Amino acid sequence: MSVSTSVPKSGLTRDMKQKIQSKYDVGQAQEALQWISQMIGEEFDTNGEMDNVYNQLRDGRKLCQLMNKIVPNSIPKVNSGENNFKLMENISRFTQAARSYGLSDSETFQTVDLYEKMNLHQVVLCIFALGRKVQKQGMQGLGPKESDKNQRTFSPETIIQGNTVVSTQYGYNKGATQSGISFGNTRHM
Repeated sequence: MSVSTSVPKSGLTRDMKQKIQSKYDVGQAQEALQWISQMIGEEFDTNGEMDNVYNQLRDGRKLCQLMNKIVPNSIPKVNSGENNFKLMENISRFTQAARSYGLSDSETFQTVDLYEKMNLHQVVLCIFALGRKVQKQGMQGLGPKESDKNQRTFSPETIIQGNTVVSTQYGYNKGATQSGISFGNTRHM
């Protein structure tokens, strides 16, 4: 099955597709594929071109293997064969497992983003988000380390003192007021 990535000649669909494809970064995609290859212990073409990323990940098997390496048996059944619905189910199982691992909805992707080659940029972002989360578990991660929570506690006196300060976010007009300003006639009711 070949999926057409041709861009329509005009219209909103074309503009949206071009905008999505312009965000795609070949280097970032290559880094994501290399990380998957290292994590699952399988050699495959890690070229970051869109067509290669699509061909490597389209069936969802490598993604399921990756998730099972991170959380053993998180995806107990990985479908094989060429049945489109079974392959799409692999992708869906991966995204569900990624969400249960801690990724937010904005960090994951929809099945069609990968299977129909709609938004491979989002697929790569999901892999990077997963790589950040994995680093917290002491595994080899991908991308920058996710920050830790930095919760602060303040004494009641400090909180009261902070509430009395007028924030400059509200604006500061150096004592100017609107008194004395009159434009035109007064309003008669």
